Amino acid sequence: HLDYSVLGGFQVAANGDLANWITSGPDAIAAIGGAMDLAIGARNVIVMMEHVAKDQTPKMMKQCTYPLTGAGVVNQVYTDLAIIDVKPDGFEVRAIIDGLSMEALQQKTGAPLKPSATLSVIRRDADGHPIYI
Repeated sequence: HLDYSVLGGFQVAANGDLANWITSGPDAIAAIGGAMDLAIGARNVIVMMEHVAKDQTPKMMKQCTYPLTGAGVVNQVYTDLAIIDVKPDGFEVRAIIDGLSMEALQQKTGAPLKPSATLSVIRRDADGHPIYI
């Protein structure tokens, strides 16, 4: 049993479902391993992934279309565009990159987003490291 597990993801649903072991289609990627154990055996599951797929389709959606790794397991998602918490009522944006509006982020997301009451902006320092304001 773990306090935290950090996993990659192909898709995350607004209810916290995670799909990270297989994609569909002729170029399907299968990566069966310990992800299922890590997803269900941790108190907190953090997913790190790009916000959209190579074809620009959302990876954060109302429900996953790929086979699930774990149902309702994701607590937080860190993407290249935002930090998003998975709440009982869906996705809540905790931080967003500087210069990106909530409307633009919503267009790249396949499920409703709501901003946190304490929404932060992610900027970069002179060395390119993220800083939160």
